[in-house]
Amino acid sequence: MSNALQVITNEIYGVRAGFEAVSVDRSINFEREAGFAIQMISGNDYALTQAMNNKQSVIDAVTNVAAIGISLNPAKKQAYLVPRKGKICLDISYMGLIDLAIQDGGIKWAQAQIVHANDTFALNGMDKMPLHQFNPFSKDRGEIVGVYVVVKTADGEYLTHTMDIDAAYAIRDRSESWKRNAPGKRGPWETDPGEMIKKTCVKQAYKYWPKTDRLNKAIHFLDTEGGEGVEPIQQRNECPADLLTAWCDKAKTAPNADALSKVWTDGLAVIKPTKDMRAYNTFKETVSARGTELKQKPADANTIDVQAKEVSREPGSDDADLQADFQRQMAKEGATQ
Repeated sequence: MSNALQVITNEIYGVRAGFEAVSVDRSINFEREAGFAIQMISGNDYALTQAMNNKQSVIDAVTNVAAIGISLNPAKKQAYLVPRKGKICLDISYMGLIDLAIQDGGIKWAQAQIVHANDTFALNGMDKMPLHQFNPFSKDRGEIVGVYVVVKTADGEYLTHTMDIDAAYAIRDRSESWKRNAPGKRGPWETDPGEMIKKTCVKQAYKYWPKTDRLNKAIHFLDTEGGEGVEPIQQRNECPADLLTAWCDKAKTAPNADALSKVWTDGLAVIKPTKDMRAYNTFKETVSARGTELKQKPADANTIDVQAKEVSREPGSDDADLQADFQRQMAKEGATQ
């Protein structure tokens, strides 16, 4: 045994007390799991190097095996220790997630399958088994078009969840491990894309299954420590509807041009910071309409052309600045109007 492997072996066996203290499944035996962990790390020179560089990650990964109640037994294919982001990570497979749901009694069984273009697939309702016919030995099933998972609940009901491949890839593209790494270093999405497609579907489908604590914990772990979580889509700023309505009502009832000018100035100060261009345009149109109405009335000394002076301003005004801010915001979010 090399010196490095001996060091890591000692680190793993030093976790015993912490492992047993957080264990949620007493059938998960420390001696066996320690042996599996050493086997996985010793079989990969790169993994051993990362383990030596970050020994705490090894301790954390082995402890999480007990905290989640998953096994590293290669025969079960539930979970693995893999080198990722300069450390050793606990990676849970889609089969491991399904096993957790079954063990906790949430479901009786589950099956996840990828659908190809040349397969025959028909969804018979979310509460019935789908029809999926294909030749598993075919060399030409076509490109991947989707994925589904079907489960049978403890009550004997079927639950089917489907995803088209674009939806699965959209989640992949937003995951931390995919976004923050260069091609060739993007982990299981590159090395085992089929397994990750199924896992993505399972992670969505589980939200509709009977809740189980260990499965919830496992998915939370994958989304945080495992780097599979997605960066939240930036929400567009919105002006509260009641606020916009209140300022539009003030504009509609402004008794004269001076009052309307003040409503415009004060309302803009409230609406502009939201960078909600739709609200801004609605408010602007309301003020313009009221300005036109007031222009048609007999003029007096206090009347000013609000529409010309305040609403239709020259480029470089706050209006243009707001438009530019809005366009930058949309470009940053990757959205289109």
